[in-house]
Amino acid sequence: MNSLKDTFRLRNGIQIPCIGFGTWQTPDGRVAEESVRFAIEKGYRHIDTAAIYENEKSVGIGIKNSNVPRKELFITSKVWNTEKGYDTTLRAFDKTLSDLGLDYLDLYLIHWPAIGNDGEKYNKETWRAFERLYEEKRIKAIGVSNFKPHHLEALMKTAKEIPMVNQIEFHPGQMQKETVDFCRKHEILIEAWSPLGTGRLLANPELSEIASHYNKSVALLCIRWCLQNNVLPLPKSVTPSRIEENTAAFDFEITPEDMQTINSMPYIGGSGLDPDNRDF
Repeated sequence: MNSLKDTFRLRNGIQIPCIGFGTWQTPDGRVAEESVRFAIEKGYRHIDTAAIYENEKSVGIGIKNSNVPRKELFITSKVWNTEKGYDTTLRAFDKTLSDLGLDYLDLYLIHWPAIGNDGEKYNKETWRAFERLYEEKRIKAIGVSNFKPHHLEALMKTAKEIPMVNQIEFHPGQMQKETVDFCRKHEILIEAWSPLGTGRLLANPELSEIASHYNKSVALLCIRWCLQNNVLPLPKSVTPSRIEENTAAFDFEITPEDMQTINSMPYIGGSGLDPDNRDF
């Protein structure tokens, strides 16, 4: 990957820009509007949001105010846990599209797998709605988020379309090897949410030392590390200088030795969330 214009190719041939601009925890209103507009101005063409972020209207305004043609942008959103099921998912999608002010989405994801006694049933019904929206060409690609191999295996038993993307927590110290290996076997692209470990990696001495070899920040090191692991990172920020800095991941390459060192790091920080053990 040599620039923000470079892409990963999904199984169905859709090209997805290699770094996405994340909007998780971005405050609704002017902050979201301006950060999205500024990110697009600085070269981002891939914007990632979700219904539960409660900022889709503002993200949509930022997209509109960028004055970049819609066809040049790649927009992702996600259905939340309370909207699981066939009819509720279809309604949730309509609301997301309306809030964003768009005619279609490039990618729609199941935000978290449903769990519990009826978990598999709800995942399958939600996925059936996704397949309908995909067939109707209202979404260009469909996928999941935070799914482990056993969630994917159950879903794929009845799916007409295998998920094209799995967005997971992925950063130094949390590589989720089993999930990544399963997804690669089935040509499911891995996207990395929280590629900076919810910010907790930025002060890590070992990562700071490695980043200094390249005269780069730890944030840029982590973004580049994702790319060299063939994973699509979704860094987020509302600070203009950091939004711009995070685009500068293409003028250096991490050596194989440093990649191995980072790949071997133990858990050093992250969200602590487990898709199988949560209360939401």
